[in-house]
Amino acid sequence: MSEILVLQHQTCEPLGMIEPALLRANHTIRTVQTQHGQAVPPELEGSAGLIIMGGSMGVYEQDRYSFLGDEIRLIQHALTREVPILGICLGAQLLAAALGSPVLSSQKKEIGWHPVTLAPEAAGDPLWQDIPTTFAGFHWHGDFFERPHGAVSLASSALTPCQAFRFGAAVYGLQFHIEVTEAMIQDWITLFSGELTETGTDPVTILAGIPSQLPPMLKIAQTVFDRWARLL
Repeated sequence: MSEILVLQHQTCEPLGMIEPALLRANHTIRTVQTQHGQAVPPELEGSAGLIIMGGSMGVYEQDRYSFLGDEIRLIQHALTREVPILGICLGAQLLAAALGSPVLSSQKKEIGWHPVTLAPEAAGDPLWQDIPTTFAGFHWHGDFFERPHGAVSLASSALTPCQAFRFGAAVYGLQFHIEVTEAMIQDWITLFSGELTETGTDPVTILAGIPSQLPPMLKIAQTVFDRWARLL
């Protein structure tokens, strides 16, 4: 049994499908709620893995959200310890920044159900091997980064060349959201309705995709997150 440290930026972006995978592997979870002002620890403090969740803020907004800089320093500490790391959306962007890759605002936001295509390198990856090479992923992001130096690109989409990457043996960043549940999607549609209006994204289309797109994606999520949990 190992403790996993989770950095959560917003209440509406919990672990989702990651949590049952951690529990199946008999790990314990310690969550730092940065949105409630909880301090980011400077070191792992005995945690055997680090997960950084998503959020509506950007890596380049450290002047507004000082905890982002603290998180990057913690990620760098975890990298030197070679512990498994998993970054989701903003978490992947913070991981990329910690590895020296600039994170920039995109010209167009990627929201809703869009195809994800796995790179050839994914065929031999510990998490992504035997996963369908193309599947519908759920997206909600407006920032992007280039593949960090020394990392392996694992997936792309039409708008985002680096949708997933691996650094070393057990450090992963995912821009898309395979961790989401139906309840999370419905929450985001309500909470971020202004963003949908701004981008001309129809929430009805997102909701209509749930019956056909969500079940196969959650099957992929279970496999991927179970595999990551076993890396610890």
